[in-house]
Amino acid sequence: MPQEKSVSDTVSRQLLLLTSIFALSGCAGVTDMMRDLATSVADIDVSGITEFFGGKTVELSPEQIAQLEKIPALRPLWRNSIEESSAAAFSPVLEHGSVYAASMSGHLMRLNPESGQESGTIDTKRQLSGGIGTGEGMLLVGTFKGEVLAFDAGNGKLLWTAQVSSEVLSSPRAASGMVVVRTGDGRIFGLEADSGKRKWIYQGATPSLTVRSFAGVLISDDTVYAGFPGGKLVVMNLDSGRAGWEAVVARPRGATELERIADITSLPAMDEQQICAAAHQGRVACFEIDTGNQIWTREISSNAGLAMDNHYVYISESQGSVAAYDKKDGTPIWKQELLNGMNLSPPLIQETGIAVGDSQGYVNLVRSDNGAIVARSATDGSAIVTRPISLPNGFVVQTRKGGIYAFGL
Repeated sequence: MPQEKSVSDTVSRQLLLLTSIFALSGCAGVTDMMRDLATSVADIDVSGITEFFGGKTVELSPEQIAQLEKIPALRPLWRNSIEESSAAAFSPVLEHGSVYAASMSGHLMRLNPESGQESGTIDTKRQLSGGIGTGEGMLLVGTFKGEVLAFDAGNGKLLWTAQVSSEVLSSPRAASGMVVVRTGDGRIFGLEADSGKRKWIYQGATPSLTVRSFAGVLISDDTVYAGFPGGKLVVMNLDSGRAGWEAVVARPRGATELERIADITSLPAMDEQQICAAAHQGRVACFEIDTGNQIWTREISSNAGLAMDNHYVYISESQGSVAAYDKKDGTPIWKQELLNGMNLSPPLIQETGIAVGDSQGYVNLVRSDNGAIVARSATDGSAIVTRPISLPNGFVVQTRKGGIYAFGL
């Protein structure tokens, strides 16, 4: 088992993480945030941390603005809200016929997916940093103090609490009797789903400087897929945590540590034959599921991530473009550059197109065949940094300010 890091080591790592993300995104307020983080991890105060992802100033050209204003609006279904979450990225989930949303203040809210009406709440009495994850009949969230909380998805009862090594920034996942949790110090924990008891830990090599990331893990057929700092994609056995194949998505390059960041900061996308992953300041690469052999790669940088259907891989690229590539060989199909200058959410594939949020708080629907933006609607003006979630009659997004907006197609 890896040796636990000291408080000072953990705080130093947090400062490095925040330094790197601010250098990359151009956000302000570094001094205040570092002061907030330079406390003991046990009592860390995140109340002063403002948006560090999706928070850069957006300056669109007059031509962009004029074209965007001509795009028709999406059909609104309903809206609701939960508390603002400035230092964490939460995504709503659809589970057991209800929409669930979480906030940094510790509340979980259950909503009717057709009307958006609230039908129940849970007060976890913690500051939450990651969630909501689902699986095995549970709702799963994580805290800044490294706690994992499991609730019964039916009645909201707390089932168990587990302790991991550091903050949980992404949604825990459950399948086949296991809960898989990713922590901010680069470790992945396998917990028994019925008790939360620790079963295994995986830790890969971590560069000295990394991007603060909300990337979790992908679970399929009792296998865990995870991207790591340094541009590596690793496959693990769900039951034992034993590593299978490992592939290089992007190699660090450059003269400085900042230039050499090539972290995989988003979830992979996969089908029955292949899995694809994207790296910041690096590449997008696709590999054979069984062997890890590379199928194709392209020089594309993405912080937000990608999605895959029967024909294409859709990527929210770092500069604000949405692009489609043939999933067989990586041939470019189209690129939509009207959103250039904005940070984008990961894309969601819908029947009528690709839904993607942006750092101005708009939701955009992009045609999957030619990349045209066919509909666009505002929310509350704060960034949408997590992937939209499908509903039976549309999709729902959660904003930084806690706005929960559902749209029809």
